[in-house]
Amino acid sequence: MRKKIELLSPAGDLGRLKIALLYGADAVYIGGQSYSLRANATNFSIEEMKEACDFAHHLGKKVYQTVNIVFHNEDIEGIYDYLQQAVGAGIDAFIVSDPFIISYIKKNFPKVEVHVSTQNSTTNIETVKFFQKEGVNRVVTARELSKEEIQEIIDQTGMDIEVFIHGAMCTFYSGRCTLSNYLTNRDSNRGGCSQVCRFVFDIDSGDSRKFTMATKDLNLARQIPDMIEIGVASLKIEGRMRSHYYLATVISSYRKIIDACYQGTLTEELLEQQEKILARVANRETSTHYFTHLADEKDQYYTGRQELSNQDFLAYVLDYDATNHIVTISERNYFEPNTEVEIFMPSGKVITFTIDRIYDEQMQEIEKACHPEEILKLKVEEFVEKDSMMRLKVQ
Repeated sequence: MRKKIELLSPAGDLGRLKIALLYGADAVYIGGQSYSLRANATNFSIEEMKEACDFAHHLGKKVYQTVNIVFHNEDIEGIYDYLQQAVGAGIDAFIVSDPFIISYIKKNFPKVEVHVSTQNSTTNIETVKFFQKEGVNRVVTARELSKEEIQEIIDQTGMDIEVFIHGAMCTFYSGRCTLSNYLTNRDSNRGGCSQVCRFVFDIDSGDSRKFTMATKDLNLARQIPDMIEIGVASLKIEGRMRSHYYLATVISSYRKIIDACYQGTLTEELLEQQEKILARVANRETSTHYFTHLADEKDQYYTGRQELSNQDFLAYVLDYDATNHIVTISERNYFEPNTEVEIFMPSGKVITFTIDRIYDEQMQEIEKACHPEEILKLKVEEFVEKDSMMRLKVQ
């Protein structure tokens, strides 16, 4: 019998890691302060890795460490000591792209898994078989594969396959891009991507129109039943630099969909509701991309692109006084009395109510909440879990 499919979340720092795991991720992937493709994320020191692993393992969950840059000679210095320290911190698996690391890890740390990164652009059965012979435990396939191609790889190899299901898509083959190198002198394959594909360019000096090659975001919420059916091992969310609220929202939505699939309770109503939530948390349009079709011009932005942010995220829950039914929050966006809101919790529970009165820290009533990160209090009759999030009600 197949294991239940894994929900894998990014985590750019310790706070994001804890939120992702509390809201339903089965595992997280993190970057260290070296050898990772998200150099602009806060990333983890060795001490923080240990704290992260202790926290995850206490919950029965896992931490994967990215070591997925394309190594040049100068990058190799120090890598072996670094791997030793990460293993000592409790890392469950390394996500790698450069083949030389595979045999070293398997020989020296046999209990630690090796996952081949999507940066390797694995697109075919024979490459997966090659990695199997090298002792690799999992392959993160290229994002440019269809459902049928992924199924064929799983059926013919039995390898654990990890698939991206949500977040930003690279315009070029699974991250193998050098535009950043040429235009900004930052190596995108060594952690310095400046996202040139999202720049807006002049067409020419006499034309007022603009050009961009940006790719729409990925959203495979409706394809989760297909993923489970064909035997995908892990569902991966993109975004180590995303906010706490983004991670809580996305992980919570996919957790609900996955659990409903296994419980036989997935309905069109549930899917539509979670799609609305997912659409509100990001500011770009989405597509299913290669999983359902050969991507075309409808999956890209060219001209007239708009990215509109919203202020749905209203507050982060710090504490709840069950005796007096008072929730203490840290404000994030403006709200006032008579605002219809909902609080969604790490357990998956959601409560909806209309704000009556708003109080400051001394329980003095105020007219409105208009100072981000101000500590405020609200009267809420139902129990509210710590680390919950308050947002505008999703209509």
